[in-house]
Amino acid sequence: MALPLARRSGIPENDAIVKMHEKKIINTDQTPAAFVEETVKALKQQLADDKVILALSGGVDSSVTAALLNRAIGKNLICIFVDHGLLRKNEFENVLRDYDHLGLNVKGIDAKDFFYSRLAGVSDPEAKRKIIGNCFIEVFEQEARKLDNIQWLAQGTIYPDVVESQTATGKVIKSHHNVGGLPEKMNMKLVEPLRPLYKNEVRSVGSELGMMPHLLNRHPFPGPGLGIRILGDITPQKVHTLQEADDIFIQALREWDLYNSVWQAAAILLPVKSVGVTDDNRTYENVIALRAITSTDAMTAEWVHLPYDFLTKVSNDIIKKVDGVNRVVYDISSKPPATIEWE
Repeated sequence: MALPLARRSGIPENDAIVKMHEKKIINTDQTPAAFVEETVKALKQQLADDKVILALSGGVDSSVTAALLNRAIGKNLICIFVDHGLLRKNEFENVLRDYDHLGLNVKGIDAKDFFYSRLAGVSDPEAKRKIIGNCFIEVFEQEARKLDNIQWLAQGTIYPDVVESQTATGKVIKSHHNVGGLPEKMNMKLVEPLRPLYKNEVRSVGSELGMMPHLLNRHPFPGPGLGIRILGDITPQKVHTLQEADDIFIQALREWDLYNSVWQAAAILLPVKSVGVTDDNRTYENVIALRAITSTDAMTAEWVHLPYDFLTKVSNDIIKKVDGVNRVVYDISSKPPATIEWE
């Protein structure tokens, strides 16, 4: 299948890999196999014997980036998977296990307290994204200092991240932690081999690299994690509440055989409370919003018409099983005008 790399314009590019893609692919379609071959060749030339530290998130983008770099530079790739305290329920352990088949050198870092301390009291979504981006860099640079001569930071940045962080008109939709959230000065250079690609193209490349289907077919999960699905300030208790609600929603999609018909699904903890009734007693508790969309490239998206009986079951389970929640709503907004994530 041809890989229809979209033509890019108006975005400043400073990465040699991106420039190579632009020059060679601008008027042609390219197969995933050809993309892998050319990208691996370019990475070998760009990185030579340099060492690279890779920010793994557990998502498709960073996983495919890791597989590409592993093929290009092998043992010179060091992967870091940071638990920033904003992952899904049991995500840290599950992701580390999933990487076994890729033969990657992966180190897991528990940095929850560090991220929570920096995010304490911060409600503005742009500020949260930038803080998370800076915290990631600090963690990676700290780990790099423990290693010998790390010159590069690799990221799974893809084209929609760049578009939303800096459009051709210069207007920012939202800063992705791996684009607008990066500090101006870093002690490492950036390498982002997937930067010209859309999400569907990334999955095609991952399949060509032999990655397991359950990794490739995972719903996209933002680098800032639940930090941009908790509207308002972030606390460990809010994270726990959202993790439990989100887990019920995602597991139900799998059990009802709906997961693969949804491009991305999420639960969002709203910064409002509502009155409810439990055991004839008045409650005043949190509201959870559910979101499920279909898309091909993350540039546009439509909300999914999930079955009413499914939504009823999920709503009842969340309200019964998650302490502090007494209302569930469903988001029926498309992109545009809404974005996929709420923040």
